[in-house]
Amino acid sequence: MSRRRPERPRRAARTWLPPWTATLVWKAAVFNTVMCCALAALLGLLVHASVTRQIVGRAEDRALTKLTNAAKAYQAGRQLGPGTGIDPDGLPDELRKLAARGSRGTMVSTVDARPTMWAAGPADGGRALAVQLDYSPSERTISRVDDTIIDSSALAIGATPLVGAFVVTRVTRRLEHTAAVARKISGGDLDARVHDPRTRAPSRRQDEVSSVAGALDTMASSLQDRLQTEQRFTADVAHELRTPLTGLHAAAELLPAGRPTELVRDRVTALRTLTEDLLEISRLDAGSETLDLDTRRLVPLVERVVRASGLHTRIDIVHDMTVKTDRRRLERVLGNLVANAHKHGLPPVVLTIDGPAITVRDHGWL
Repeated sequence: MSRRRPERPRRAARTWLPPWTATLVWKAAVFNTVMCCALAALLGLLVHASVTRQIVGRAEDRALTKLTNAAKAYQAGRQLGPGTGIDPDGLPDELRKLAARGSRGTMVSTVDARPTMWAAGPADGGRALAVQLDYSPSERTISRVDDTIIDSSALAIGATPLVGAFVVTRVTRRLEHTAAVARKISGGDLDARVHDPRTRAPSRRQDEVSSVAGALDTMASSLQDRLQTEQRFTADVAHELRTPLTGLHAAAELLPAGRPTELVRDRVTALRTLTEDLLEISRLDAGSETLDLDTRRLVPLVERVVRASGLHTRIDIVHDMTVKTDRRRLERVLGNLVANAHKHGLPPVVLTIDGPAITVRDHGWL
C-alpha cells in the first residue's frame, strides 16, 4: 500500500514593495504621473511635428521663390545673385539627380558646419540650378520650441502628482474617518456616527464616500434601535417574572421538609437566579447597574459557594482576610468557575484562598 507524501505548506507570495505603496494616495500619484507623462509626450510630439512642418514649409517656400527668381535671371542671361549657382559645391546628390530629371526639390544639409536649405531645379545641359539659404534661424526656432515643450512637460509632470495627491488625500481622510467610526461601532460604541457634511445637506451632490458614510450612520442607528428594543424586552421579561417567582419562592418555603420540597426549592432558586441575571444584563446594557459593596470574610463566603454547588471541591486556606466586595457577584463568579472546573476538567478541584487572591484549579481536560 503506497503512502502519499504530506504536502508542504505553500509559502505566501512575497512582495518587495514597501507598505506605503499600498495606499490609495501613492497609487493615485503614480497613476497621475504615468498618465501625465504619456499625455505630455503625445502633446509634445504633436506640437513639435506641427511647428517643424510650418517652419520647414516657410523655409522651403522662400528657397523655391528664390529658385524661381534665379531661373528667370538665368534664362534672361543676367548674373546670378549670391547663394545661387550652377552645380555649386555642397549640393546634395539627391537634388542634383532630381534636377537632371527635370524636377525641382528642396533639402536641408550641412555646409561648413552650418545647416543650409537647398532648392534645385533643371538648367541647360542636364545641369542643376541651385540656391541655398541659411537654415540656422529656423533650426534655432525649432530647438527653442522643443525646449519649451520639455520645460512645460516637466512642470506639468511635477505638479500633477502633487495636485492629485492633495485631492485624493481629502477623499482618503474621509474614508479613514468612516473606517474609524466603523471600528468604534464594532467595538460597542453605538453612538458613534460619521456625520459627513454632504449627508447633512440633501441639496449637495452626494459622492461615493458620502453614500458609504450615510449608509454606515443609518446602519448604526438601526442597530442601536434594535438593541435598545431587545434591552427593553429583556428588562420587561425579567420584571414580569420576578413578581411570580418571589411568590413561588415564598410558597416553596412553606412546603413540608422532604426530597420533593428540596427539588422544588432548588428549581425555584435556579429560576430566581436566571431572572436576576436577566435584570443585571438589562441594567448593564442600560448603564444603570451599581455595585452593592459590603465587608465580607472570604472563607465563609467561599464555603457557602462550594456548598451551594453541591460538587466535591477541596478548599485550601493559606490566608483568610476581610474584603470589601459585591457578595452576589463574587459568589456567582466563583460558582461559575467551580462548575466549569468540574464540567471540563478532571478531579480533584481545589479552591485556594491566599489573601485577596482566590484560585480554582482542576487537573486536566476531559
